[in-house]
Amino acid sequence: MQHLLDPSLGDDEFVTLLEQTMQVLYTASSAEQRNMAQNVLTELQNIPDAWTRVDKLLDNPAVSTSTKYYGLQIMENMIRYRWKTLARQTSEQVKNYIVNKVIELSSDAQILHRERTYVSKLNLILVQIVKQEWPSNWRGFISEIVGASKSSVSLCENNMQILSLLSEEVFEFSSGQMTQDKILELKNQFNDEFSLVFQLCQYVFGLAPELRDSNPSLLVATLRTLERFLSWIPLGYIFETQLIETLTSFILQPQLRKSALRCLVEIGSLSVGYEYDGRFIVLYMSFMTNLLSVLPISTDIAGAYAESDDETQNFVMDLALFLTGFFRSHLGLLDRDNHESRQALITGNEYLVKISTIEDVEVFKICLEWWHYLSEELYESESVVKIHGGPLALANPINSRKNLFDAVLSAVRRILISRMAKPEEVIIVEDENGEIVRETTKDTDAIALYKTMRETLVFLTHLNTEDSEMIMLLKLSRQMDGSEWSWSSLSSLCWAVGSISGAMSEEDEKKFLVKVIKDLLHLCEIKRGKDNKAVVASNIMYVVSQYPRFLRAHWKFLKTVVNKLFEFMHESHPGVQDMACDTFLTISQKCRRKFVALQIGETQPFIVEILENIREIINELEPHQVQSFYESCGCVIASVQEVENRNQLVQRLFQLPNHLWIEIIQTAGVSPDTLRQRETMKKLANILKTNERAASSLGGPYLIQLKEIYVDMLRLYRVYSDYISAEVAASGPLATKKADTRNMRAVKKEILRVVESFLSAAEERDRAVILTEVVEPITEPILQNYFMSIPDARDAEVLSLFTQVITYMNGLPDPAVRLIFQSVFGVTLEMVTKNFEDYPDARLQFFSFLRAVNQYNFAVLFSLDPDPSKAEQNFQLVINAIVWAFKHTEKNVAETGLQILLELLLNVEKSQYIGYFYKTYFKLLLNDVFAVLTDTLHRPGFKRHVQILAQLIKVVQSGRIQEPMWDQQNPQEVALASYGASMPSNPTYVRAHMIKLLSSAFPNLSEAQIMNVVKGMLEIPDDRLLKSHVRDFLVQTKEFSAGDNTDLFDEERQAQLIEEQKAANERLLRTPGLIPPVRIDDEMAGT
Repeated sequence: MQHLLDPSLGDDEFVTLLEQTMQVLYTASSAEQRNMAQNVLTELQNIPDAWTRVDKLLDNPAVSTSTKYYGLQIMENMIRYRWKTLARQTSEQVKNYIVNKVIELSSDAQILHRERTYVSKLNLILVQIVKQEWPSNWRGFISEIVGASKSSVSLCENNMQILSLLSEEVFEFSSGQMTQDKILELKNQFNDEFSLVFQLCQYVFGLAPELRDSNPSLLVATLRTLERFLSWIPLGYIFETQLIETLTSFILQPQLRKSALRCLVEIGSLSVGYEYDGRFIVLYMSFMTNLLSVLPISTDIAGAYAESDDETQNFVMDLALFLTGFFRSHLGLLDRDNHESRQALITGNEYLVKISTIEDVEVFKICLEWWHYLSEELYESESVVKIHGGPLALANPINSRKNLFDAVLSAVRRILISRMAKPEEVIIVEDENGEIVRETTKDTDAIALYKTMRETLVFLTHLNTEDSEMIMLLKLSRQMDGSEWSWSSLSSLCWAVGSISGAMSEEDEKKFLVKVIKDLLHLCEIKRGKDNKAVVASNIMYVVSQYPRFLRAHWKFLKTVVNKLFEFMHESHPGVQDMACDTFLTISQKCRRKFVALQIGETQPFIVEILENIREIINELEPHQVQSFYESCGCVIASVQEVENRNQLVQRLFQLPNHLWIEIIQTAGVSPDTLRQRETMKKLANILKTNERAASSLGGPYLIQLKEIYVDMLRLYRVYSDYISAEVAASGPLATKKADTRNMRAVKKEILRVVESFLSAAEERDRAVILTEVVEPITEPILQNYFMSIPDARDAEVLSLFTQVITYMNGLPDPAVRLIFQSVFGVTLEMVTKNFEDYPDARLQFFSFLRAVNQYNFAVLFSLDPDPSKAEQNFQLVINAIVWAFKHTEKNVAETGLQILLELLLNVEKSQYIGYFYKTYFKLLLNDVFAVLTDTLHRPGFKRHVQILAQLIKVVQSGRIQEPMWDQQNPQEVALASYGASMPSNPTYVRAHMIKLLSSAFPNLSEAQIMNVVKGMLEIPDDRLLKSHVRDFLVQTKEFSAGDNTDLFDEERQAQLIEEQKAANERLLRTPGLIPPVRIDDEMAGT
């Protein structure tokens, strides 16, 4: 097979050998042979002149389609990357050859349909050539392809595909594939010449009566091509011709219905101003007339859909897209005073109601988006009327519109309530076998669907609270009497009840919820069977967790609910205990002060009662559930204002774990070997996890508990460190893999996490106390152990802890930072830079630590050692570490490295070290940033790459660097510094260095292209324009001119998402209930 790469091989021999190699690739039983064939074919594809033999493959009728397809891939690579290097005569020959080959294959209908895949690839090759040649070197392309189309039906059909591909390439997929100027040129040219294309479409439609029977595929191809054009063509072609009438008439033709409807979906969704309102009404009314004849409104659409073929199901989905798109853009046109159009509007919505009952989730989502839009529109309009109301408010057109939709919206309420999606909080689900189980993974699609359904139901409840209540209570009564009892129907109903929290007035909510909760509690009592009880229990817990306002206002209900949760904590059915603990945490966060205040009719605050019974409450919980329970209690206790009372509650909370802790410590004092027992280590780890969760919710008040166990924690840390060191000394690195060693490390890690969680929640005012009582005692033993341990025994949690220490303290004294650096930096850097795979946790935490030092103790980076030469070496290591980070292929590590570098450059600019830094590190950093900028594996970092380049260049161009940045002893460097200038300077040196660097890296770019790229990078001051300039440069390079370049536009997407999120947040705040009350961070929760 290697002989295939020999350039002296004759054409016939080449073709034969290539066919054999392709056969091996697709049919060989040996993986080794297939891999060998693949390697040879890849090498052949990379030979610059390989394309010159492609015609020998395409012209040989004996060559297989797969081999021809491979040949076209070689041709495509040449066109994409080396077309500009061809002689003019050669490029003309290639263009003419491909054109003739396409005509040859598509002029015969039988050949066209038999070789469809091959011809489609040829079409794509032709379009790639068109992108290179048109309009400058192929001005007559559009007129030629239109003219040729009238000579043959099959040729016309294929030319439609070519035009469709060209439209896609120019208007849909051009971003990141061509320069901005080239995209604009092609778009303008296509617009200018579109009249010829449209005339061709009209010509084909004019032949519809005869083509419907003889060649319907041409009509379908034309409709599909037209669909591609509709989003960008001048509007006159749509609204000032008979196109609308033609398309709506095709709805009556079964072969054309689907393709015509796709075109109408595009047209109906256009928002173009009032001048074409009349044409939109004609479109809708004509469409509805024809729709009623092919799909009567009486049809059971859901039933028919379930039994239909793909073609019919796709038509129903497109029908939903048309109706929802048209209504979103033109609702106001149809609900004017004209009775006929208003009736047609309601009929269209009745179709959507029927389509909404289809089981297919994707079809349902299309309808749901419309119901969400409509209900929000009606709610917003009604709110305006209420604000500006008066005696004429009832006669307002808005009220008329609301009344118009009353029946439709009531049907929508019933549909949404009956098929409500599962909220994220619910973790008990029915599996595919009909069993009730604990959910193991989050269904992100279901969560997104629930969010949209919840918002829609909130708007619908605002529009008619009574109707929403009536439907829900009626469905609940049918659960109670058993007429509609099922797990799924009860769950959907309860999820719907929970979803409208905050959408009712407080009084309406009270009456509604009292009825719901009483019925659900009764249902839990009367149902038999663990599965049934588990389903009811999960629904009770979900509903009550969604109504914190109600619980805060009704103490007895709150206490009853919480006691019910404590009962559920003893229920062994999978998921029930977890959900009980999760719900208790939610209620504790939202009603915390109700637990600590003395309520009417009570003798003591509820938290005291809970702590008195804590042993009984938690005695059947798993360790992770106990930890959640302690977090809940910590949240409640943290709300106590009086310090002494709060401290007493903290001490009572920890009586059980502290008793076990003391017992273990005392036993170890008598018999140290007990600490090696697996059960002991697991107990210690669980106690520490409980402390960690409580520390995260208690914050500063946890300090009193930390002091209780802190000395013992540090002693345990030392003991287990010594045990692990002894094991490693005896058995080598493999000792770290042993179960007992892993358990020892688990205890050590939990000790670190307790301190870190406490610091993350502690208050700034306690910094001085925490520094002396917490940070200083733990620093030396932890750092010493980390430094002395072998790599496999070092815990990434140490790096995470000291990152948190530096962050919480807002920087540490320089000596402390030096000690931390000397202990962790060098040894960790050696661990993580051996390769890109080992120690992933340590790697990420290491760079987070480095970032924290740069943020809070920047100056110490230049004085990490009293010896200036060693300090310089250390700083060099810091720079090397940052460079290594942003070259990493793991996105989070690379992003952190870029962030550190950018922040470092900004700090340097404001410091006394600016001259030294740029003279020493500028060229290194510039080269390495260019390396990742032009590496396709690092596309996601594009925004930061450009920011860093701009910062590096800005400082040099500003003239602030006085010292020469070039090597004055190197003649080549001196020459670069004087490049095209009378006197050497740093800006001149940087410009010349960039030209030299890019010319060497990208020989496929001309000197003029390189000069233009560098000029723009040095002179464009605007960040947005600079990013666009750099994108164009990357697109011109071979590496970026193919593939997915969407990451290059990530910043724009992120900015758009931020704006959209901001607008969404403002929208959510305007409507009570859109933000679930349980998600609102209420500082006065429980007051």
